[in-house]
Amino acid sequence: MFLYEQNMPRRQVAVKVMLHELVDDSVRQMFQAESTLMAQLSTHPSILTVYEAGVAADGRPYLVMELCSAALASRYRAETIPLADVLRIAIRIGGAIETAHRAGVLHRDIKPSNILTTAYGYPVLSDFGIAATVASSREQETIGLSVPWSAPEVLLDDTSGTVASEVWAFAATVYSLLAGRSPFEIPGADNSSAELIGRITRAQPPPIDRPDVPASLDRLLRGALVRDPRRRPATILDIVRGLQAIETEQGLPPTPLEVTRESWAMGGPADPDERTQLRPVSSPPVSRRAQGRGRAAPAAEAEPAHAVPRRLGTPRALIAALVMSVVVAVALSIAAIVLTVQSAGSEGIPLVRDIDAVIAADSVEFRWSDPGLENGDRYQVRTSTGAESIQTQASFVVDGEPGETVCITVRINRQGSTGDASAETCAEIPEL
Repeated sequence: MFLYEQNMPRRQVAVKVMLHELVDDSVRQMFQAESTLMAQLSTHPSILTVYEAGVAADGRPYLVMELCSAALASRYRAETIPLADVLRIAIRIGGAIETAHRAGVLHRDIKPSNILTTAYGYPVLSDFGIAATVASSREQETIGLSVPWSAPEVLLDDTSGTVASEVWAFAATVYSLLAGRSPFEIPGADNSSAELIGRITRAQPPPIDRPDVPASLDRLLRGALVRDPRRRPATILDIVRGLQAIETEQGLPPTPLEVTRESWAMGGPADPDERTQLRPVSSPPVSRRAQGRGRAAPAAEAEPAHAVPRRLGTPRALIAALVMSVVVAVALSIAAIVLTVQSAGSEGIPLVRDIDAVIAADSVEFRWSDPGLENGDRYQVRTSTGAESIQTQASFVVDGEPGETVCITVRINRQGSTGDASAETCAEIPEL
């Protein structure tokens, strides 16, 4: 990485140049594909802005980017970052990752050192997989740098990356910012890559040892760091909504959710032969899950989870123009995106009653009648496993093992205030 002063327009920029000995035709093609993706995504306010991309006279690809600080990478290990700052950073970065996922792009290297800070103090996500595009002979060296934040299935080579593995990496990154270390590091012990891989693939991380970290936040992150990808939150958005709920719980100003819903903001119509433009593909039929092991029953409002294939590039001359797009921020009311864990005044908010349970071989679907939802109201569903969901449909599915008893409570959230909880309803999944 080099610091340069650009002539036209005159400004300081960061220039990233690949090492000459790492460059071959395959790497050059993949680098070009990555630069195009970063340019398309960098319209998001929390994704590092790319000004230009090209190939130098000696054949080395380069990126010209916004100049930012990398201080966060060392700050979280050297000092305790205030809870409010971590939540703000996490929600903004989560919005960036969710936007990338909706565009069909996986980051594949989410970790604290890839979160930079602009001159105005805003966090931005950098390096969308560029570090992972080096030749196969360098792959272990590159991956080794990110072992502490890699999901078990990635370390075991079961997948090169999915939304579920990004959920893990995002949760591990937020955990690190709070704990001052990655989730499976043990202070004073052997924290080599081999040891970390062993811990990650067979254990859950310990609770975060900070008195100001609420149990709800610890539960949210640990629910995303379970080994089984199917038991994690279905999307980054699920985690972000949980983080916003915790801000409300702590009496902090809500951090806005910034997720584009406009397809034109991610680039124009894709050429069917252009592999630098990714397209999301549906994952296998795994049900949508909320934080932990529950999931909202199918409804028109549910957003599909996507598995994104390994990104490939084809030879094509690419020069990224200066990005001048206006960022489209999602204008959502607080009632639609923020939950309060404690009731902030339940008067006038209806109560959910008479929840029925429909038992299957490995799950229970809970159903209830609409007690009188108004426009903007949402159900806040919480299970005995700690899973939470924000939804409008009057049903929720909880997965479990044979012989296990699962329970839920339901509240209604209205304009930032949460009503009284329903009576807890439980059901036992029969033994096979």
